[in-house]
Amino acid sequence: MQDRFIKRFNFKNIEEAHKIQGFIAEIERYQGMWTATTTLSPQILTMLKKSTIITSAGASTRIEGSKLTDEEIEKLFKNGLKIKKFSTRDEQEVAGYKELLENVFEAWKTIKFSENTIKHFHKELLKYSDKDQGHLGNYKYGENKVVAYDHNGKVVGIIFEPTSPYLTPFEMSELVEWTQKALAEKMIHPLLIIGNFILEFLAVHPFQDGNGRTSRILTNLLLLKTGYDFAPYVSHEKFIEDNKDIYYLALNKSQKSLKTDESNIVPWLLFFLEIIRNQAKMAVELSQKEKIEALLSEKQLAVWYFILEKKETTPKEIREALKIPTVTVLQVLNKLLDMKKIERLSAGRSTRYRVK
Repeated sequence: MQDRFIKRFNFKNIEEAHKIQGFIAEIERYQGMWTATTTLSPQILTMLKKSTIITSAGASTRIEGSKLTDEEIEKLFKNGLKIKKFSTRDEQEVAGYKELLENVFEAWKTIKFSENTIKHFHKELLKYSDKDQGHLGNYKYGENKVVAYDHNGKVVGIIFEPTSPYLTPFEMSELVEWTQKALAEKMIHPLLIIGNFILEFLAVHPFQDGNGRTSRILTNLLLLKTGYDFAPYVSHEKFIEDNKDIYYLALNKSQKSLKTDESNIVPWLLFFLEIIRNQAKMAVELSQKEKIEALLSEKQLAVWYFILEKKETTPKEIREALKIPTVTVLQVLNKLLDMKKIERLSAGRSTRYRVK
């Protein structure tokens, strides 16, 4: 078992090996900077985590064909309401992802990485999905080809034909056991172990549906378990969504060689490590500068820039100038108040706000 996985990391191409080492060095540097120099207040960190959860839930489900925007998702869960019944498949899938990711971010220290955890994650991820109730938390019962979607959610082609159902339990047991051992014994760098696990997990494609989303939840868990505590504050899922074509191409290039004598996981590792590097870099930028632009949506930024320009204004002036509904204006103002970027000057109909 060890040879099948470990030999993949004997990189023959010196240039590729240097690129991999370079990404790892950058990630470690940014992780150190995040730990040592973060100036974000607890309030900002909490807000940033909430924003990341919405962004990640939206991005991860859109990769698989969902059409809900981040604003629609935020509206769906405004005021922290617990909804037990969701009317559309998109809502069902994003609700499962959001709740599971929240739990991972809050309880990762007590969550053991194991097959049982992976199955539990799958069950929680799809618990609201009407079409998936028959196979929650169970390995697949039939073939499940990996397909690619265009921006309209239409299938555009078959990317990969994964492990057959009857071999899936064996291969998953082997993969999880090796990953546990490799991390515990520090056989190689943890980022390489995580990258290998995600690649192999997606190659096995152990569940009938929801494998991509499960892999991204597991990425968050494994990053946190191995000390990369910037993970909850910047969405790696969003970086994948923004580079979806490259994501599928890197997966395909590496997966098709996995069970050959010329296994080559470099294309996937380079993509995976670059995504994590970008995630870590953005986290450091936020921690050092509190970049408000990275915390706000397009409409929220429009309100912020309007206030900056006017110095002092009212909800009515914002609504009329930007053509944004009053309820949205008030939501943004409350967010800016929580961030301590503005202050309220009066109450009632004459309420005014100004830059703090």
